[in-house]
Amino acid sequence: MGLQQGFTKYCCFLCLWDSRATDEHYKKCDWPKRTYEVGKTNLQHSPLVDPNKVFLPPLHIKLGLMKTFIKTMGKTNLAGFLHLVGKFPKLSEAKLKEGVFVGPQIRQVFRDPDFEKTLSELEMSAWNSFKWVCENFLGNKKSSNYREGVETLLNAYEKMGCRMSLKLHFLHPHLEFFPENLGAVSDEQGERFHQDIQEMETRYQGFWNEGMMSDYCWRLFRDNPNKIYKRKSYSQHF
Repeated sequence: MGLQQGFTKYCCFLCLWDSRATDEHYKKCDWPKRTYEVGKTNLQHSPLVDPNKVFLPPLHIKLGLMKTFIKTMGKTNLAGFLHLVGKFPKLSEAKLKEGVFVGPQIRQVFRDPDFEKTLSELEMSAWNSFKWVCENFLGNKKSSNYREGVETLLNAYEKMGCRMSLKLHFLHPHLEFFPENLGAVSDEQGERFHQDIQEMETRYQGFWNEGMMSDYCWRLFRDNPNKIYKRKSYSQHF
């Protein structure tokens, strides 16, 4: 959407939500509408697409909610964090602390009763609300009382002490922006990207390398069934 990178003050493409005004995040719902004037309010370039035609992919919202929950839980709940370390031994400690999970891993935690035993009362309330929203709003099924469920999630996250991320913000003042049928929005490509990047990070042994993304793009290009590659013979070089 042409927003500047990094920890921007106004990172929502719909409104001028102040990401640094932490005292107002769960209390203020009506933020000024964004105007797309280049050079102001963190806007570097004109939008490439009409903002009203942008979809909020449910998978990214789910990953963001999981990340916020785990980061907050990990500050005080050592038992819960150590349980996840044992459950996902291939994930680095840094990624676990940041709550970086993919869809299948989140579903594994959903089905794990031992993880829930490590949670406090406030954490359990937030965890149940998160599971409910995933099953009744961010999936193929949309309950008639989804607004009450989302409100319960926001209240539980606030009591738990979760910082409001951009993904949480979308659920707060922009709930009407989500399409009526979230199940019609395919997350297949997004799911594949996160799983492929996780495999790519394993190849790089968990260390960030600037060539990682280009390596991933080349892999997609190479695996394209419409492309035909022919190995040059030795004589072609002379």
